[in-house]
Amino acid sequence: MNLEQPVPLLVAGEWRLGQGERYDSLYPADGKPVASLNAASLDDVQAAIEHAQRVFESGVWSRRKPHERALVLYRVAERIRACAEHLAQLQRLDNGKPITETRALVASAAGTFQFFAAACETLEETITPSRGDYLSMSVYEPMGVVAAITPWNSPIASEAQKLAPALAAGNSIVLKPSEITPLLALELARLCEEAGVPRGVIAVLPGEGRTIGDAIVRHPLVRRVAFTGGTVAGRHIARVAADKMMSVSLELGGKSPTMVFADADLDHAVNGVLYGIFSSSGESCIAGSRLFVERSIYDDCLARLAAGAERLRIGDPADENTQMGPLITAAHRANVERYVAMGLEDGGRLRTGGARPDGAGDGFFYRPTIIEGLANDQRLCREEVFGPVLAALPFETESDLIAQANDSIYALAAGIWTRDFKRAWRVGRAVQAGTVWINTYKQFSVSTPFGGWRDSGLGREKGRLGILPYMEQKGMYWGTNEAPIPWAD
Repeated sequence: MNLEQPVPLLVAGEWRLGQGERYDSLYPADGKPVASLNAASLDDVQAAIEHAQRVFESGVWSRRKPHERALVLYRVAERIRACAEHLAQLQRLDNGKPITETRALVASAAGTFQFFAAACETLEETITPSRGDYLSMSVYEPMGVVAAITPWNSPIASEAQKLAPALAAGNSIVLKPSEITPLLALELARLCEEAGVPRGVIAVLPGEGRTIGDAIVRHPLVRRVAFTGGTVAGRHIARVAADKMMSVSLELGGKSPTMVFADADLDHAVNGVLYGIFSSSGESCIAGSRLFVERSIYDDCLARLAAGAERLRIGDPADENTQMGPLITAAHRANVERYVAMGLEDGGRLRTGGARPDGAGDGFFYRPTIIEGLANDQRLCREEVFGPVLAALPFETESDLIAQANDSIYALAAGIWTRDFKRAWRVGRAVQAGTVWINTYKQFSVSTPFGGWRDSGLGREKGRLGILPYMEQKGMYWGTNEAPIPWAD
């Protein structure tokens, strides 16, 4: 990219420079700029939302028939696939994920648009059972202007999961990507317009959450917010939404337990645990960051995990063989290091990792880290690190395990490793989490709803009915009575 020419934003139907401060987007693998742009300003927010409302009211998108909107979304999926390698490389530069992972995320985004295109054109409105002299039905309408606020860890996938159902429902949408990773949102909006989404239906406003994000959330014309990010920000959005009587979905933090029983296939379990915590360098809300291993196999399992972690290939995200790239920023790596130090201060023992790799240079790399010797109520086991740090604990009984697994403010995901299908069912139903994986981990389908309980969030994304939270439901009654309503006689 040309660093001399700032990347334009999509504001009020125009590709133009933001009116906020200029800044550089950095490549986490070496800390060097890959793009320059001006953040959105508060004036940009106002202009974008007001324009999005006018476009909504014009009906150019909102009143298109569902199959017509679906056709455009199918084209978006085709455009994503046609540009897949470009998008994957751009996301690699945007947030430093290994290229093999960014390719998978791009493929996921294409599948999400295809899925919601199908959901859009097959969504059925219903004739409800009549209880009088009328024909009653339930129908759905688009909301108006909705907002999507997305994180830096999986930009194109997170943005597709919000853009696709919002567009399928007929809304205008204001998208605020993380200021750290703005490039994929802008590119995705461009592809949407090329596929036939009318200009002005989408706005993209990178900027800091506490200013630009907050202004979007508070704006009176914004009728829904879909947010993925930290729990503190999610709570703030929920409070604003309560004052506005506004719909929200909040996909927030996690401290997900992974449970390995003595009868598990250890080859599968060890690989699955390593993948669950160290893929994406641990920068994942559903990372399996708390590990519970049955006491009788604890030593063997931990030895295998430590050896496996030490074999993981850390390095250049552009290398096809890299398994772990850098963390997102120097500040975030420093925070991960602070958590590791905290765990050791609290009596934890370092099994492996706990340092930057040799030859990291100016990149924000950190070794996969396993800490044992802590109790489930200590800080490293309670707070979300959002990095490649695994806290390992033994357990004695199934009831003890379930009590510890559920003893968390978070309840986003969980993993179970056992050959006993009855136990898997029992524990899977008893553990409190929005998603439970059994003898696998971090597998996703756009057809399966996703979200968390408690401090892990509100609402669900994905699934065939994932379009409905972006719509208002309306009851309609058609009188069939032959005589006038008798009350007024």
